[in-house]
Amino acid sequence: MQLRSGKEAAQRMHRFISSKHQVHAYSVDLTARQIYSLGPTGAVDFAGSDYLAADPHAVSAYQKHSQDKYRWWSLLHGAYLVEFNETLELAENEIALLEPHERLLRAGAVHPALYVRGKVDPIATMLSVAGAKIEIRQNARISSLRLFRLAADPSRPAAPKKAKKKAKKKTKKKAPARKVPKKKKKR
Repeated sequence: MQLRSGKEAAQRMHRFISSKHQVHAYSVDLTARQIYSLGPTGAVDFAGSDYLAADPHAVSAYQKHSQDKYRWWSLLHGAYLVEFNETLELAENEIALLEPHERLLRAGAVHPALYVRGKVDPIATMLSVAGAKIEIRQNARISSLRLFRLAADPSRPAAPKKAKKKAKKKTKKKAPARKVPKKKKKR
């Protein structure tokens, strides 16, 4: 895999809040569009016939200051689903890594680092609030995305390598075998 520039990653994305502030040398920041709390029960099984997603419920945002243009989410300790403003469309030989922004980590929340491929609309991930509470402003930059180009198409088996020409081996000349005289039979 080869890391691509933030500018190249931005060319595969849509719905930026401010590309001037979101695009960096080797990453692009993603912004929070909506946060959901999760219903109390989800279910997974081997075959998927009993799969049940935890029911998402939009968390209400509030106005922190009367002059604020954007609203805030106040999240207590627990798990949430975050949906980002940005969308992504990658080529077949590309993969992106979504990781938590360093400021999100220092504020007491985290989300898993995950790889995404293809067309992703919306981009979303689980968010875990580790502390007692975190406040997140709408459109806050809470994640970073890094774009990688794959060396080879992983859906195709690797082509067999061409055999290298074998160097001629030098062989030692063997001494000629000695003829052992036959013993004469005694009469």
